[in-house]
Amino acid sequence: MNSHRIKIGITQGDINSISYEVIMKTLLDPRVYDSCTPILYGSPKVVAYHRKALNIGNFSLNAVRNADEATYRHANLINVLDENVRVELGKSTPQAGEAALLSLQAAIKDLKEDKIDALVTGPINKHNIQSEQFHFPGHTEYLQEEFGAKEVLMIMVSEVVKVAIVTGHVPLSKVASLITVDNILSKLRILNKSMLVDFAIRRPRIAVLSLNPHAGDEGLLGREENDIIIPAIEQAKNEGMIVTGPYPADGFFGSDSYQKFDVVLAMYHDQGLAPFKALVFDEGVNFTAGLPIVRTSPAHGTAYELVGRDLASESSFRAALYLACDILKNRTEYKQLTSNPLKNIDTSNL
Repeated sequence: MNSHRIKIGITQGDINSISYEVIMKTLLDPRVYDSCTPILYGSPKVVAYHRKALNIGNFSLNAVRNADEATYRHANLINVLDENVRVELGKSTPQAGEAALLSLQAAIKDLKEDKIDALVTGPINKHNIQSEQFHFPGHTEYLQEEFGAKEVLMIMVSEVVKVAIVTGHVPLSKVASLITVDNILSKLRILNKSMLVDFAIRRPRIAVLSLNPHAGDEGLLGREENDIIIPAIEQAKNEGMIVTGPYPADGFFGSDSYQKFDVVLAMYHDQGLAPFKALVFDEGVNFTAGLPIVRTSPAHGTAYELVGRDLASESSFRAALYLACDILKNRTEYKQLTSNPLKNIDTSNL
């Protein structure tokens, strides 16, 4: 795959958030264009507004009508908003939610038509984006429906640790009911395949965390480990996966045990994301496994309190952009390696 000819679609996210700041700071680095051709689905008016607020004088985007016109080795912009768009820095507004959805819809349309190769999503406000067209907890669930994926898995990625989540964006009160053998096994299968295909790890080592404190303490603090999680792990092993656990989350991360594994499967959102962000907040990337397309995003949110102050770090967004390129390459290489497997030859009669 010709690196700079990879077209990466970038959604603008919430126009009043730090999204434009981290996007512009990332695209100011000329090294980005050695890996891909970025296409921002946004607005020249919003770009100009944030440029002025941040006093960025040397940034420009090549305006194009569609992704087919994108110029290689340049940052491109497809305008998805009209001139009446209103920017209110650091505020959550209905118009910002509408603008975020318009950007997302335009990028998804181009993904489905193969006009772009992957998607990097800017942070959205999960409240102001809600509408008749968007009634999901976040990007992950919306993309799952748009691309007809049976199941998806959120994986937080960094050079230090990778963490996946069984239950995702659900209230804590509902977590225990969703911890089933089938659910854990399904996530393990997606996770194992993603490590192999998307991350080029031949024999991924997966650690599974417990649900209860002290891994249930032999049933004293809960039966889920003995009745659900351990049977799921055993079944995964029977299917050829390298899976161990369940490990109590506090001791697992506190003792650096995570360094012995390629990826960790946590039972619920904060169990996995709290230690992940404590370890690598600025460099973390959110990747959605199980989709037919590649989608990444920075690990942070809208951070309204930082908007317009030139304080937001672009490290996470830049890492998301590079990870999307890497996964595309890994998928291409995997497809090439497995397209013509060697046939088994019966040598018993030789």
